[in-house]
Amino acid sequence: MPTYDYICENCGHEFEQFQSITARPLRKCPKCKKNSLNRLIGAGAAVIFKGNGFYETDYRSESYKNAQKKEKEAADKKPKTETESKQTPSDKKSKSKTKEKKKPA
Repeated sequence: MPTYDYICENCGHEFEQFQSITARPLRKCPKCKKNSLNRLIGAGAAVIFKGNGFYETDYRSESYKNAQKKEKEAADKKPKTETESKQTPSDKKSKSKTKEKKKPA
């Protein structure tokens, strides 16, 4: 809900009020109780994006985050298959180079 600024023409009282966009402007001053309020035109209803909260994943619950963490830890602890454990880092590099060199004729 937007915040609207009001000022009383009678007593000069200024305040902010949260109101629905469809709500009618207030008229009665809460301080002097006279019908002399004016709603001020403010700089804004602009949306300001600060900090976290831009992505759907920023609002994940703690239980979801904990489950994801446990899954990742379990995957890290998972034993490697025989072919993965037998390959050395140099074997993996040489395989990737041969894949790069093969081009369709």
